[in-house]
Amino acid sequence: MEKKEFKAFVVHEEDGQFISKIETKKIDDLPQGDLLIKVSYSSLNYKDALSASGNKGVTRSYPHTPGIDAAGTVVTSNSAKFKEGDKVIVTSYDLGMNTDGGFAEYIRVPANWAVSLPQDMTMKEAMIIGTAGLTAGMSVWRLAELVKPEHGDVIVSGATGGVGVHSIAILSKLGYSVVAVTGKENERDYLVNLGAKEIVLRKDFEVAEKRPLLKPVFAGGIDTAGGTILDNMIKSMKPMGAVACCGNVASAELNLTVFPFILRGVSLIGIDSQNYPMQYRQKVWDKMARDWKPDALMSSYDEIKLDELPKKIELMLKGQLKGRTIVNMEG
Repeated sequence: MEKKEFKAFVVHEEDGQFISKIETKKIDDLPQGDLLIKVSYSSLNYKDALSASGNKGVTRSYPHTPGIDAAGTVVTSNSAKFKEGDKVIVTSYDLGMNTDGGFAEYIRVPANWAVSLPQDMTMKEAMIIGTAGLTAGMSVWRLAELVKPEHGDVIVSGATGGVGVHSIAILSKLGYSVVAVTGKENERDYLVNLGAKEIVLRKDFEVAEKRPLLKPVFAGGIDTAGGTILDNMIKSMKPMGAVACCGNVASAELNLTVFPFILRGVSLIGIDSQNYPMQYRQKVWDKMARDWKPDALMSSYDEIKLDELPKKIELMLKGQLKGRTIVNMEG
């Protein structure tokens, strides 16, 4: 054991208000689990911002330490799968939601929540990718089973968000022609540099259409928003097109008919990164470390310290962050 106390970002509920501060905690305060991990890096995700602001749909009880991503080194292990000194990645499951998460120098988790850090990836790179990149990788993995680069354009919504930027970077690297949907008109150059061929403004794409089918334009899509954007994306697919759906920040409702699925053979693929099977999770991480490593993103991130989180969380909730924000727990 390196030490018995550590620093953590803790959110408290006080008289209906949610207040965060850096606190000193004890190792014994951590939940039970197979692995005690010294965290080197974490990253900021939208779920973390919701947890830090008191969203009870994400975190039921407080005080709580958010952080659904963590990369670090195993300090103690009760599992045959990992040993002391192993470098690991922990993302999703219940980490940072109702189990104290990666915005702390130490976490304790079940062994089946962890994957080995690929040899060709640093812990910093793992957190630049994080849950957002893993979700993008899962989406591309499933989409590529049905849609090939020669089939036509692939549309990506939420283009400047974490999942969006990784999806664009990976698809572009694999030879796909990518159309990016964004509400941030001033980010055109950024998206083009990531690999987007064309930019569509969100206000133009999310106009509600009563028609059951729209002009068939796209071979595939990755949607991070849900709602009208997903409706229109599905309606705009070419015959045998496919859409990977991984978010519902706009809405969880679908307002369409079965016609895109029956008359055009469109496939809707659901992506659940929180409980994605471990056998595929490790494969996607290995792809992200090598063939799919989003080179443009490895130098495009904002690195902060623990005490800088409140400001970044506020910006994220206002929709004013782009790309990835990683938290250096050793800085």
